[in-house]
Amino acid sequence: MIRRVAPVALLVCALALAVGVASPALATTSKGFLFHDGATLRTVVTPHAFPYRGVDPLYEVTNGADGQLGIAGVAPGDGPYHGGRWEVFDVTFNQGVTPYLLTSDDAVFAAQSAGDVTVTRDGAADFHCPVQP
Repeated sequence: MIRRVAPVALLVCALALAVGVASPALATTSKGFLFHDGATLRTVVTPHAFPYRGVDPLYEVTNGADGQLGIAGVAPGDGPYHGGRWEVFDVTFNQGVTPYLLTSDDAVFAAQSAGDVTVTRDGAADFHCPVQP
């Protein structure tokens, strides 16, 4: 499961789901983007494995719409932000639901309440990677 940390970090911090992911051996510092409260944040991708110790919620949409980025539940300036110690949750659109963009944790919660998505904790994928507002 630890082999997923770098791909999740790169995916969430750097790329839309339609773009490929890197292997842990190729994990290097780069720049990317993710969603937070409907806005797009920049990030410096320096993924560091942090299994089962994340505290800042981060949502990885596994089968999202084109342009879907990872979704940070907190960011710099939020009271509970802990520097990007990401607690990873997989978000999967349920069968029969056409994926749509999710750009905030509130949107994830609403989609879950509507029965559109399933949210699953993935503690083995937790990692550390800071974001910039």
